[in-house]
Amino acid sequence: MDVKATASRRPHLTTNDTLDAHELVGSIAKDGTASLKPRHNQTTYLQNADTSNSSSSASLTSDEDIEDYDKIKLDPDTIIDGSSGGPLGDTATGSQEEQDLSLKPSRSGVGHIRRQSDTTTRELSPDSRRKSIQVRLEKTDRKGHYTLTANDPDIRDILRKGMEREKASQDPSKRSRTLRDLVFTRQFTTFDRQNPLSAESPFHGFFTLFWLAMVLMFLKVSASNWREHGSIFGGNEVFKIMFGHDVLILGITDGVMVFSSILGFLLQKAIVNNYISWNRSGWIIQNIWQTFFLGSVVWWMFYREWPWSHTIFMVLHTMVFLMKQHSYTFYNGHLSVIYRRRNMLREKLRDLRDTKPSESAPSTPQQAISPAVTSALERVDSNDKKRRPSTYRTSTNLDHETSKVASVAAAMQSGEPLTSDQMQTFQGVIEEEIATLDKELKGKAQSDEKAYPNNLTIGNFADWTILPTLVYELEYPRQERINWWYVLEKSMATFGTMCVMQVISQAYIYPPVAETVRMKEAGMSLEDRAKQMPWIVSDMLFPLLLEQLLSWYVIWECVLNVLAELTCFADRGFYGDWWNSVSWDQYARDWNRPVHNFLLRHVYHSSISAFHLSRGTATFMTFLLSALVHELVMACLFKKVRGYLFTMQLLQMPLVMLSRTKLLKGRDLLGNVVFWIGLFVGPSVLTSFYLLI
Repeated sequence: MDVKATASRRPHLTTNDTLDAHELVGSIAKDGTASLKPRHNQTTYLQNADTSNSSSSASLTSDEDIEDYDKIKLDPDTIIDGSSGGPLGDTATGSQEEQDLSLKPSRSGVGHIRRQSDTTTRELSPDSRRKSIQVRLEKTDRKGHYTLTANDPDIRDILRKGMEREKASQDPSKRSRTLRDLVFTRQFTTFDRQNPLSAESPFHGFFTLFWLAMVLMFLKVSASNWREHGSIFGGNEVFKIMFGHDVLILGITDGVMVFSSILGFLLQKAIVNNYISWNRSGWIIQNIWQTFFLGSVVWWMFYREWPWSHTIFMVLHTMVFLMKQHSYTFYNGHLSVIYRRRNMLREKLRDLRDTKPSESAPSTPQQAISPAVTSALERVDSNDKKRRPSTYRTSTNLDHETSKVASVAAAMQSGEPLTSDQMQTFQGVIEEEIATLDKELKGKAQSDEKAYPNNLTIGNFADWTILPTLVYELEYPRQERINWWYVLEKSMATFGTMCVMQVISQAYIYPPVAETVRMKEAGMSLEDRAKQMPWIVSDMLFPLLLEQLLSWYVIWECVLNVLAELTCFADRGFYGDWWNSVSWDQYARDWNRPVHNFLLRHVYHSSISAFHLSRGTATFMTFLLSALVHELVMACLFKKVRGYLFTMQLLQMPLVMLSRTKLLKGRDLLGNVVFWIGLFVGPSVLTSFYLLI
C-alpha cells in the first residue's frame, strides 16, 4: 500500500478493525511466532506522509474525505513501515530470541509493524523510509499467538541481520566466534505453490508459459521419435547409457559411501569420552579420513569406467556427504573443546567453593596478598573493553592466558588466603565464563536435551544425514507434520522433468556429442576439429541451457523440497532469485544457498579465524576451492584434466571486480544481460572444449 499516494486526501483518523482493538502489541520469537495482545486505548494513526501539512490536513473533516473503516475486514498481509533499510535490531533493545513489535491495522486491514523498546519507539521521518515490505500474519491454535511468515527476501534479511547484530551487541563474546553463526528461519522456495508470493508474482504467467512450452516440446519430439524409432526416446542411446551398465554396482557403492560417513560420528563419540582430543589429533584424523573418502570414490569411478550419468551422480553425491561430514565433525569438534573448558572451570569453581575464606583481611596487603591475587583483582575491576580472543574460549591451559579467568586460577593456585569478598568476586568471574560457554554449547537448541554433548546420538546423526542442508546445527526450525500429497506432487514433478531432460538429451545433445566422438575416431587433426567448434557450440547452446535450468529445478525445487517435507525441515531457502543477478558474486550466493552457506562458514570465516587471513585472501581461497571442486567434477566426467572450467571459475573474481566499477555499477539491466550471456554461452563453449580438444 502506498501511503504517500493517499496522503493528500486522507486526514487523521481513528481506525477500527475486526479485531476490536486499535493496536496489537507483544513480541515475536526468532521462529516467527508472535505473542500479541490488544491495546484498547484510543490511538490515532497518521496516514499523511507529509508532516509539513499535518496541521492543515487535520482540519479536513468533510464526509467525502472520511473513509468507513468499520466495513473493512482484516487482511493477513502486513507491511513493514518506518524502516530506513537497516535491521530491526537498530530500533529496539530486545533479546535475540524475541523482538518487540507493535501491529496497527489500517486501511484494508493491512497493518504496520514497528519495533518497540521498553521506554521509547523510534519514529522515522517519511524521507528516511524504505519501501514497504510484505509479510504474512496467520492465526494459530493458541489464543493470542500468531505466526509471522516472512516470505519476502528483504524482510528475511532484515530479521536475520537484526538478530545477529543484536546478539553480538549484547554478548561481546559472540563477536569472536570461530564458526559462522547462520540463522535458520521458516520459509519456502520461490516457485513452491505453498509460497503465497509465488501465485501473487506478476511473472507467474511466464512460469506457466515455460512449462507449457516444455510439455509441447516434449510431445512434439516424442511423437517424432515414436514415428521414426517406435519409442518416445528415439534410438534410446542415452537411456541405454544410463541404465545399461553397472546400475546395481552404482547403488551398492552409493550405499557404502553413505554408511561410511558414520565414522565422523564415532570420532566425535571418542572425543567426548576423552579418548582423544579434537585440537591435538581429532581434526587431523578427520582430514585424513576425508581425503581417503574422496580419493577412494574417485578411484573407484575411474576403475569401473562408469559412463557420464553414473559419474555425475556419484561425484556430486560424494561431495554432498563430504561437506556434511566436515560440517558435522568440525562444529562438534569446536563444541568439544568448549565443553572441556567448561568442565575444567566447573572444577575450579568447586575448588573455590570448598576453600575456607580468611577470617579477616590482611593489615598489610603488600606483604600478605600475592601478586597473582592482586593481578586477578585488577583484571576483574578493570574496564577493558577490548574483545576477548576467541582462543581463550577454546583453551584448556590457563597458564598461557592473560584473561580474567586465567588470573583468577593463578590466584587460587598461589596458596595465599582469600577473603570472603575476594572469593565472591572470583566466583562471579568463573560463573560468568561458565554461563557464556553454556550458551554456546546450547547453540540453536531450544532445550538442554539437544545441547552438546546430548546431540551425539545415532538418531541425531541419522536425521542430519538426510536433512537438505550442509551446515550442521543442534536444532533447526521444523514444521508440525508431513503433507504426503505434497511429497507425491514433488516426486511426480521430479520424474516428469527428468523425462523431459531425457528427451532433450537424446534429440539435441547426443547427436553433436556423437559427432565429436566420430571426429576423434576418424583421426581428424586438432586444427580440423577446432574449425568445427563454432558449429558444435551453436548446436548445443539452447539444449544445454534448458538442461541446466531443468537440472537446477529438479534438484533445488523438487528433490530438496521432498527431503525437507519428509524431515519436516522448515527452512527451505535453497536458492534466491539468481535469475535477477547483476554480477557473478550475486549468482554464486543465490543459485545454491546450501553450498554457499557451507563455504561461508567452513571456508571463508574459518580461513579468517583459524589461519588469520585477510578478507580478500579468504575470498580468493573460497573461489579457489570451488574452482578445484568444479574441475574435479569435469575430470571425472571427461576422464582428463584440462583446466578449462577451473580457469573460467577463477575468472569470476575479475568479473566481480568489473561489476563494481563505474562501467557496470548501478546499471542493473546491463549487468543482468552480461550475466545471462555468460550463463547462455558458457556451458556450450566449455563442453565443446572438453569434447574436441
